[in-house]
Amino acid sequence: MTLDRSADIAAADVLAFEAPYRVRFDEAGPDGLARTSSILRYAQDVAWLHSTARGFDRDWYGQRALTWLVRSAELEILAPVPLGTTIVSRTAVIGQRRVWARRRGEFSLPDGTLAGWVHTDWVMIDGRGALTRIPEIFAEQFRIPESSGQISRVPLPPTPIAASRRGFAVRPHELDPMDHVNNAVYLDWLEEAVLRAAPEAGKVALGTIPRRYRLEYAAAADPAAALEDAAWPDGDAAWSYRLSGPGGADLFRARLELQGDLPPG
Repeated sequence: MTLDRSADIAAADVLAFEAPYRVRFDEAGPDGLARTSSILRYAQDVAWLHSTARGFDRDWYGQRALTWLVRSAELEILAPVPLGTTIVSRTAVIGQRRVWARRRGEFSLPDGTLAGWVHTDWVMIDGRGALTRIPEIFAEQFRIPESSGQISRVPLPPTPIAASRRGFAVRPHELDPMDHVNNAVYLDWLEEAVLRAAPEAGKVALGTIPRRYRLEYAAAADPAAALEDAAWPDGDAAWSYRLSGPGGADLFRARLELQGDLPPG
């Protein structure tokens, strides 16, 4: 299964689900555009709306002690989305394999322009937090094709000595209703780190169109733990980011990939 723009959703219109999202004041940044993390939040929300519409609401999962966790995502921003714009967020499950499934999301402007897309790899876990096989009813209800691919990974080299580093802890407002750091928060941390590492170059990088984010959620960030992150330029048109927990174990790895040359820091 490719990670490039494809006809995945077009070929399964009847199985897709969409919902409108107006970019609110608090979802936009100083540039008047939707934050990248806001786009990822729309993808998360529409996925749950889709699941609920198919009969799998939060009560259904709770009764069976099952839940989905995001393991990786690939997000590409293709057009700016101004404050007040209503975009259509569309989602479809495009592949499944034993314990994980892949969703594709697309975000369209009012004139139909594709503003971005995301592939998200989810794993299913049981009440003990262990991976468990996806119930067969999902494949039946969503008519999900069997995937021959693998969960996306973001391999990184060792963090350079010159990388910009920060120690911090999770703030209460960054936790979601599952008492987890929300997936989109990690993306905010990545962008904050890029701006911290190189304020001018980082600002240009985060405004570049198109730009692509590759995100791997290796382990959960415990709110009580001491965290450290690091960001560094990686080549002429990319940034790498690592979030570490106690003992230096990787919790989150990511890359921001740009078109064209990265301005000097």
